[in-house]
Amino acid sequence: MSKQKQTIFTGAATAIITPFANGKIDYENFGKIIEDQIKNNIDAIVVAGTTGEAATLTHEEHCDCIRYVVETVAGRVPVVAGTGSNDTAYGIELSQYACEVGADALLLVTPYYNKTTTKGMIRNFMETADKTNKPIILYNVPSRTGCNISLPVYRELAKHERIVAVKEASGNISTIAELIAECGDSLDIYSGNDDQIVPIMSLGGKGVISVLSNILPKETHDMAQMCLDNNFHGGTELQLKYLKLINALFCEVNPVPVKTAMAQLGWCSDEMRLPLCEMEDANQAKLLAIMKDYGLL
Repeated sequence: MSKQKQTIFTGAATAIITPFANGKIDYENFGKIIEDQIKNNIDAIVVAGTTGEAATLTHEEHCDCIRYVVETVAGRVPVVAGTGSNDTAYGIELSQYACEVGADALLLVTPYYNKTTTKGMIRNFMETADKTNKPIILYNVPSRTGCNISLPVYRELAKHERIVAVKEASGNISTIAELIAECGDSLDIYSGNDDQIVPIMSLGGKGVISVLSNILPKETHDMAQMCLDNNFHGGTELQLKYLKLINALFCEVNPVPVKTAMAQLGWCSDEMRLPLCEMEDANQAKLLAIMKDYGLL
């Protein structure tokens, strides 16, 4: 590398929910959630990602969401905008808008549904990086997209000065270890799974993009900070302490459980957009029982 790449954040970033009320974005509660996150030491906020139900936002809502979070955060922590798409041209348009309104970085998911060849994936990310001016976090989540970023693709993408990091949600620790060993000097690695924060950070990861931190921002920050401070014993204790809650937050497809939990905590309604809908009664009862066990309710 000719020069050191920019690190967007270290520690815990919240993949923040998008609260709805009567079919529209509930900006009043959105603002309250953001303020609480910052008050509880969260290190960055990711807006309009999977947890933010970006797939069901209109273009106008997606843009408004990004702008609102940037303006509300007002530079206190980095804001990462989810702008990836299965249509590269549209993803570039959204990414350029996010850059214009002041997002600190972009989160680009792999092309989904139509998928792509290796060559197409590289071109998708490289063209977006060429046509934008903010650092980029790649998002690898093959369980959702049906397509995986392989090590040779990471190697190629790492050559671009604005492709600086990866949110790894493949769940494959062995592959992530190989990625850090080969590309760790040119790509920061963030855990995309709350149950793997400490394992990935122990290998050299810089933090997590978290669902758990919607409801436990301070605790998730503390877990990641302990790892950054080389206190892996303390980090491990927190990882294992909250494992049952983490698993409960993924007992149905994300963000259904976390939005249900946030509603129970009084932060928003439990309104979602189809095809997402309310939890199965048995799963909701289990989630609420576990939240009570942790003293959250």
